[in-house]
Amino acid sequence: MSETIKNSISLEEIYKAQQSIKGVVQATPLVFMKNFSEYYNANIYFKREDLQVVRSYKIRGAYNKIQGLSKEELQNGIVCASAGNHAQGVAFACNKLEVYGTIFMPVTTPLQKIEQVRMFGGIFIEVKLFGDSFDDSQKAAAQFCELHKSTFVHPFDDLAVIAGQGTIGLEVINDIDTEIDYLFMPVGGGGLASGVGSVFKALSPATKLIGVEPKGAPSLTNSLEKGENTTLTKIEKFVDGAAVKRIGELTFEFCKDLLDGTDTICEGLICATILKVYNENALVVEPAGALSIAALEQHKEQIKGKTVVCIVSGGNNDITRMEEMKERALLYQGLKHYFIIRFPQRAGALKELVVDVLGPDDDISYFEYTKKNNRDKGPAVVGIELKSKDDFEPLVKRMEQKGFLGEYLNDNPQLFQFLI
Repeated sequence: MSETIKNSISLEEIYKAQQSIKGVVQATPLVFMKNFSEYYNANIYFKREDLQVVRSYKIRGAYNKIQGLSKEELQNGIVCASAGNHAQGVAFACNKLEVYGTIFMPVTTPLQKIEQVRMFGGIFIEVKLFGDSFDDSQKAAAQFCELHKSTFVHPFDDLAVIAGQGTIGLEVINDIDTEIDYLFMPVGGGGLASGVGSVFKALSPATKLIGVEPKGAPSLTNSLEKGENTTLTKIEKFVDGAAVKRIGELTFEFCKDLLDGTDTICEGLICATILKVYNENALVVEPAGALSIAALEQHKEQIKGKTVVCIVSGGNNDITRMEEMKERALLYQGLKHYFIIRFPQRAGALKELVVDVLGPDDDISYFEYTKKNNRDKGPAVVGIELKSKDDFEPLVKRMEQKGFLGEYLNDNPQLFQFLI
């Protein structure tokens, strides 16, 4: 039984998009995840959009939009702004359709994504790096469009783009033979949630639709709380594929009516999830692609015994960021701790810390010491990695007893930001 939602895109438009992208965009698999299902006592499926030719779902909306433009709309080229994945989709579409495009990307975009854009677009695209966020790039792209009379291909706030993303929903419903209780979707600008949400409200209205955002960029959650679309003044850019200051105008109205709830995930849990799926399943997912999987941990009680689908939106992970991800994951799990320790300036002080303070499974993973002349104690920044988070309290107690406990840095954001 279908449900009529005022702010949604029609199934007719999404079926039309499905035909338009056929033969270019892959129908990605819906994979049953045995280890996650056993861990959460549920039936967990991943929709593997990381297996697209551009390693993200963004090609769906980009190709559907560009192939539908008229000759007049294409004559001065197209322009887009993107943190990476939409840019790759646009670049691929430009190359396939032999359309010239200019792509604006934030300066902070991982190099891997920039190089991928150039590879997919070939001679048909030019990349321009501008600003520190998607919003900065979007403003520059809009000015470029006005100056050159080019056509702007929005990454999410466009009906043709939303329809293209909605084709994921058609595939999910077609590929499963049971009712889906929960669907977790990453939310950045809201195009994916708007398109897929429209499909599910029409064809599977009993499914709970949850939009998942990074805690450092909760543009939808913040707007829903305020009752109107609002712009965040500051965002954490780590989850680059979902870090936007303001969700789309269309997509805000769609998500407001379509979603049953939203959730925000801290960056540490996202990193822990990335490492988990890599180590256990040999899957490479990017931070935005891990959002829906990470949400399982925060909904583990509600999903017991249920059928759950997570949309894995992309796998464009920059390998140079893996050390940072490991660090963030260890901090989130309570396995990495930083201190300022003031060592007595005498021989044997460090040995005393290692022998009498550290536990048998504790490891010094970071050490920076500055010797101060004419002082009885010298400060050192020490990072200690634990095997179990339960080892933290005994460690602190031994540090206090031996007079080594100085300042704990994990809870001091002003100082801690310089360590990761």
